[in-house]
Amino acid sequence: MRSSLNALIKREISVVLRSQSEFIYPLAFFLIVTSLFPLAVTPDPVQLAFLAPGVIWVAALLSILMSLNSFYQLDYEEGGLEQLLLAGVSGRDIVMAKSIANWLVTGLPLVIVAPLIGVLFDINWDANKIAMLSLFLGTPSLCLIGSIGMCLTLGLRNGGVLLTLLVLPLFIPVLIFGASAVQAAAIGTNFSGQLAILGALLVLSIMLAPFAGAAAMKIAID
Repeated sequence: MRSSLNALIKREISVVLRSQSEFIYPLAFFLIVTSLFPLAVTPDPVQLAFLAPGVIWVAALLSILMSLNSFYQLDYEEGGLEQLLLAGVSGRDIVMAKSIANWLVTGLPLVIVAPLIGVLFDINWDANKIAMLSLFLGTPSLCLIGSIGMCLTLGLRNGGVLLTLLVLPLFIPVLIFGASAVQAAAIGTNFSGQLAILGALLVLSIMLAPFAGAAAMKIAID
């Protein structure tokens, strides 16, 4: 089972890497939004440090949302999803593989560049480390939750708008506790509770999202 999942992950990564723009755009969007924000709002270091957690997390959320389409819609339109299901691959494994590949291609780069954005917003090193850790725990949940909405909207016209309406309410708990953890670290208060909740949300997403996504995918393809 592990070998088949690894093969699916490699397939997903190879498919999305055929078009480099599909994985460069979300990272570029994250960098552009976060770097332009200080220019548009204020250069004051104190205010920037206060705004940094929310800006980083909102930009990361939107970047993940932007990346979902490239992992599902094209595969659906070309018949790849149907062929995998006909070959006996379970929908749960497909959703899990796509979510892992999505995180490796989109989520992990966001975690890596987060310290650069933290320096730009003048947040201290401790808060910068927590920003990385919170993104490391939270972005996989966003990829998994997003997979449910993406599977529900496969083949629909203007599916992107519906996807946003479906998944944004589910993204909110991750956004709140992710930004709250960074804010707590920045002001020197305890942030372990927020990180624990992010970890719990990740475990819950891993347990439920693949099954929900597989059911939605079956409905869309049938």
